[in-house]
Amino acid sequence: MSVIHFGTSGWRAIIAEDFTFANVRLAAAGIAQYLLSRTARPRVIVGYDTRFLSEKFADAAAETLTSHGVECFVATRPDPTPALAHEIISTRLDGGVNFTASHNPAEWNGLKFSSADGAPALPEVTREIESTIAKVEADEYSLKGPQWTAPLRHDADPRPAYLEALRQKVNLKILGDSRVKIAYDPLFGTGRGYLDALLGEAGADFVTIHDHRDVLFSGAGPDPSEKNLADLARAVKETGSAIGLATDGDADRFGIVDADGTWINPNYILALLADYLLEVRHTPGGLGRSVATTHLIDAVAKSHNVPVFQTPVGFKYIGELIKADRIALGGEESAGLSIRGHLPEKDGILACLLVAEAVATRGLSVKQQLEGLFKKVGAAHMIRLNLRLAPEVQKRLGEKLKRDWERFDGKKVAKLDRTDGLKLEREDGSWVLMRLSGTEPVVRVYCEAATQAELDHLAEAAKAFVEKP
Repeated sequence: MSVIHFGTSGWRAIIAEDFTFANVRLAAAGIAQYLLSRTARPRVIVGYDTRFLSEKFADAAAETLTSHGVECFVATRPDPTPALAHEIISTRLDGGVNFTASHNPAEWNGLKFSSADGAPALPEVTREIESTIAKVEADEYSLKGPQWTAPLRHDADPRPAYLEALRQKVNLKILGDSRVKIAYDPLFGTGRGYLDALLGEAGADFVTIHDHRDVLFSGAGPDPSEKNLADLARAVKETGSAIGLATDGDADRFGIVDADGTWINPNYILALLADYLLEVRHTPGGLGRSVATTHLIDAVAKSHNVPVFQTPVGFKYIGELIKADRIALGGEESAGLSIRGHLPEKDGILACLLVAEAVATRGLSVKQQLEGLFKKVGAAHMIRLNLRLAPEVQKRLGEKLKRDWERFDGKKVAKLDRTDGLKLEREDGSWVLMRLSGTEPVVRVYCEAATQAELDHLAEAAKAFVEKP
């Protein structure tokens, strides 16, 4: 039975356990057969991040792909996921193979397949690729194809075209003119040479930390979490910066630190930028969010009289709304967003630049802007919990989540939502979402309420719901 299974962001595994050169070649052969079933001469970009052996895994995949007749444009440096997505679209490729485990710890690596539209492959695509991989394992397809006489491997540099696209979507001039001081932390990842390059080009006053490759990510991992951005918070305060910006390992997620060193929950950034795009830029369209993302998005949409589109968890679904030009901004609570006219893929570099633009344009810190937003649409407090489950609890909870619930923690359920897991919305606007993991004995619990006290009580009620018979 294959160990290669694609989740919401591709196949990820621990290096030297399941993520091996043999399995990478196997996955590449399956992808090659999938592509060849759709076009006689497929063309893909092959990219990688700054993790241990990522460039070598990319070479192994390119060797296998080209042996099957797939033309490969291979990156010559670690490049951000959004830059690779832009290259797929701008050069009309048939897809992309990207070696990254995004924000996961250093011992992990991953393979992400993107479709011809630059978006993460939808579940029906990855299921077909998994089926094709199984056929390679069963020797129905060959692992390595015949040698081709024509050269099928070429170097690729997605950087220039992607940076130009960002120049068209962000007001870089105001970052220089306002002289807002910025601190940037690429977390040793692929944002290096991208976001900082645009800040330098704009004439912005900025400093960069963790500006080198470290395959161990300083032992912390490239997740722009509050804990991992402690160095950035310190740099912001020491340099007197107005804002701290961070991108994760493959620069598709963002992290924001305010002038006083406070880490800002990504949900708040999504709401702030949604309001900024609609109020200041007058960007047309509604707003998109996953089922697990803050309802502040809904409140912002209501204040601007635009629709909200809810999706299952996974940015691929937000990407469908971006492609259809239905939304001004779409985002997920896990720090991913894109905007109208941009990519159907998360872009942490764009997100950071937009936050810096909002600070410079409005002349207000992030927290000051949020205070104004709360006065306009109301406040919200949120939390995400990952609860590990004993086997008997996991089975029992699975049955509980299938039931319809009229009350939760003594309050009436106004709406029951099964978009992705079980979401219970109460009459006071508070809500709880519970999603069982498909890969580990974990339930992901998301809660939101109007006050911190109400949130704390709701989170305890959700834990009791999970744990009790």
